[in-house]
Amino acid sequence: MHDLRVKKAKGAPRNRLKKQRRPINYRSFFKKATRVVGGLIVLSLVGVVSVELYGFLTRSTFLRLERIEVGHLKRLTRDEVVALAGVQAGDDMLALRLSRIGEQLAKNPWIEKVKVRRYFPHTLTIDIAEREPAAVVNMGYLYYLDTKGDIFKPLTEGDRLDYPVLTGFAEEDMARDPNGFREGLQRALELIGLLKEGAALPLGDVSEIHYDKGFGFTIFTAQGGVPVRLGNGAFGDKLARLARIYRDLQTQLTHLQYIDLDYSDKIIVKKA
Repeated sequence: MHDLRVKKAKGAPRNRLKKQRRPINYRSFFKKATRVVGGLIVLSLVGVVSVELYGFLTRSTFLRLERIEVGHLKRLTRDEVVALAGVQAGDDMLALRLSRIGEQLAKNPWIEKVKVRRYFPHTLTIDIAEREPAAVVNMGYLYYLDTKGDIFKPLTEGDRLDYPVLTGFAEEDMARDPNGFREGLQRALELIGLLKEGAALPLGDVSEIHYDKGFGFTIFTAQGGVPVRLGNGAFGDKLARLARIYRDLQTQLTHLQYIDLDYSDKIIVKKA
């Protein structure tokens, strides 16, 4: 008997339904394109108008700098501050770069803080906080020390010298041990504050304050240059003990070798 089943040829393609293509909706396509083009045109117009408006404002005298106000000056003059700020009447208010002006002003060592504000249409204000010297530090060159313990400026011609003079501080120590160096300056300011109160030895009677990392502080009297040893702390208690006998010692200062207060319960007065 013969096998009547018909074998399908290998690779014979199967019948598939052809997908029908949807017609392109040209009307929708053109609507979308029109919206995109219209949006770009609007954005371009806004940009052009903004540029023209900015140009008009910069050319207009309506936004020109007319008044420069400078406040809280002690040593600096208004002309010095304005020149350092690099601004002048007639400048474009919109073109002023306040951060740059502040950076320029901060270059002056006397200026600790600065705040620059712009008030339309015509005013620029500059508020200055100047450093306040508390002492002169002798490190080979003379430097001002401010009330916060920062060395901020070498002395130049015309600078005042009527401040307490600190010695014993060295630039090498500042580089090698900045924390210890600053701590020593802070303690010097503490001592200066007590001397300003004048309870024992008035600050005006002191010619020099010397610091030694090991032995601490020694102050020298203006009369006779007598060293008064204070050590590293408890300055208030030590000066209080000195106050009880200092009036009697004043007439003998030229005959004294030193006064040692670096004890908890006594004073040693060494005659020359």
